[in-house]
Amino acid sequence: KAGDPGMRFEGIHHVAGLVSDYARSRAFYVETLGLPILRENYREDRGDWKLDLKAGEMELELFSAPQAPLRPDRPEALGLRHLAFRVEDVEEAARQLAARGVPCEPIRTDPFTGGRMTFFRDPDGLPLELHE
Repeated sequence: KAGDPGMRFEGIHHVAGLVSDYARSRAFYVETLGLPILRENYREDRGDWKLDLKAGEMELELFSAPQAPLRPDRPEALGLRHLAFRVEDVEEAARQLAARGVPCEPIRTDPFTGGRMTFFRDPDGLPLELHE
């Protein structure tokens, strides 16, 4: 029920994603985007890797899943649409990504929040956003 102290959401703990090529995605998120590694574990019982990264106050979990079906896109499918990273300066962050070989869409202003934003893609095509 509303107001129940056991149901107060205090923030997002983590977001999880599946990646087709663990080494490629690890390099992208750790080296290109600069997200610090919290934990990296090989799960022998599943034969896959689980990588936990620090993204501000939350975590990003990446699971290796080379046999997973491709994410439907354009037209968009139901479910998680994209992952947005808060940055201080979208233009500077986009410039740094471009210098690392990651193209971004043109910067635009969110008509509802007034914040500047742009989109780019991870190695599996997952849409990622930079948002002020």
